[in-house]
Amino acid sequence: MSTTSRITAAALAAAAGVTALAGCGTGSGDSADAKTVTLVSHDSFNASKSVLAAFEKESGYKVRVIRGGDAGEAVNKAILSKDNPQGDVFFGIDNTLLSRGLNAGLFTPYKAKGLDSVPADLQLDKDAHRVTPLDYGDICVNYDRAYFTQHKLAPPQTFDDLLKPQYKGLLVTENSATSSPGLAFQLGTIATHGGGGGWPDYWKKLKANGVEVVNSWEQAYNERFSGSAAGKGKGDKPLVVSYASSPPAEVMGKKPAPKEAPTGVATGTCFRQIEFGALLKGAKNEKGGKALLDFLLTKTFQEDMPLQMFVNPARKDAKVPELFTRYGTAIDKPTTLAPETITKNRDQWIKQWSSLVLK
Repeated sequence: MSTTSRITAAALAAAAGVTALAGCGTGSGDSADAKTVTLVSHDSFNASKSVLAAFEKESGYKVRVIRGGDAGEAVNKAILSKDNPQGDVFFGIDNTLLSRGLNAGLFTPYKAKGLDSVPADLQLDKDAHRVTPLDYGDICVNYDRAYFTQHKLAPPQTFDDLLKPQYKGLLVTENSATSSPGLAFQLGTIATHGGGGGWPDYWKKLKANGVEVVNSWEQAYNERFSGSAAGKGKGDKPLVVSYASSPPAEVMGKKPAPKEAPTGVATGTCFRQIEFGALLKGAKNEKGGKALLDFLLTKTFQEDMPLQMFVNPARKDAKVPELFTRYGTAIDKPTTLAPETITKNRDQWIKQWSSLVLK
């Protein structure tokens, strides 16, 4: 999930010893060199050195990674540069932004190897194969357990709970126009309160209850959220829009292992996010791009994802680490919206949200 958008090595390396990505770069560059394949993604992309090394040894390609900010920013940059793409493969477009990339003609159809191991409900472009589902997660409000214990206050569990006076001024979320978690949270409120006048009325009340809006997940979680280890508790917001899988990241590397994570999840505030990879149209190394896309769907890469990007692997036969299952929260009934509904309404919803909340 698209990840950007979630806790990753950048946020945890110092505290948890997560390895950096081998062979990565941050400049624009290109992949004209037939021995190099370039992956364009959001800031949250990460993989173990050994996993990338395995691909490089098997394929003969060196992997270069270009990170382009939050998922929304990365998609927008890809669209602006589509006539001269920065790389060969794009990782990180999700179901909230999918039609934007498809309508812009960003991707070359390619049916990746291993797709038969991915559940049908994750394959949102299964006829054209312009994108390949690689992971999924749930965007939910996270809470700082210590704050609510100290204040003898039960944490909220639903969207409507967030409107209650006892939670006034406690929530920080991301801008729907610039952040995929922020947009997913908005879509969750729309799925819950309806696409007519229900959701705008909800946001008017949420604004009146003191919700804070920032531009990115990194800013919301690492700077404003009081429960973030990366932020060392300097934030003053005990509620933040993040992921159901964020709590394991707060435990990773801690010894002895705690009985529970220091953060929890409001399970009635969740929206299902599916993240995709795709071959960029005009890729200078299309052959290498196809090889890399195939690799991203192998069990080797898929089983590495949970503790690198804190998402669920798309492959149904991929094993998930015990830390992830023990401290993460499984969401049985996340809110969802049909892709065609998002496609038809997303831009207008964002515009309406911006007018309501940011002014």
